[in-house]
Amino acid sequence: MSTAANTSNTALVPRIEGRIQVIRGLRVMVDVDLAALYGVPTKRLNEQVKRNRERFPADFLFQLTPQEKAEVVANCDHLQKLKFSKVLPYAFTEHGAIQAANVLASAQAVEMGIYVVRAFVHLREALATNADVTKRLAELEMRTESLELSHDTFSRNTRLQLRQLLDAVRELTTPPDPPKRPIGFVTPEDKKDTPKGSAKARAMGKKA
Repeated sequence: MSTAANTSNTALVPRIEGRIQVIRGLRVMVDVDLAALYGVPTKRLNEQVKRNRERFPADFLFQLTPQEKAEVVANCDHLQKLKFSKVLPYAFTEHGAIQAANVLASAQAVEMGIYVVRAFVHLREALATNADVTKRLAELEMRTESLELSHDTFSRNTRLQLRQLLDAVRELTTPPDPPKRPIGFVTPEDKKDTPKGSAKARAMGKKA
């Protein structure tokens, strides 16, 4: 395989991550997005799932409620067409996405299934890394506070510098607000806030 092809395939992972959402506390992909990646109509994907229902237990696949569907449509611009569909979408977890590729058994589905799994794994690893860093920061902060109490000669400047360092690292490992929004999508509210934030930043810059 050529270098250009490898680069193109590598770029697929972050693009797929933008289609992974958090619903019921699980990272999932809705049937419309998964079908598009696998190169089949959504109807065909769901037909294959129904024919092989025993291969899709509850932790592989679940159907959205009307409320969940409305939230997905409201938060994801590219899924606006679902608003006019009477059918409730299905959500596939990581294992469900793999199983869907297996039951479709097409070359594209099998190939894209690999990148879908990589996207899920990458997100999981990123979250695990942030959680570990956050834990270590908390431990370091506790040790710093203990040191402050046990050493009267611990200078004020040193305490301030350590505090600023801890705050800076914590900020880098904290997900952007709002934390409850689905991963990878910009909501209408976020879009409205962006110009305001920019204007405020420019105003502050002028005052400075």
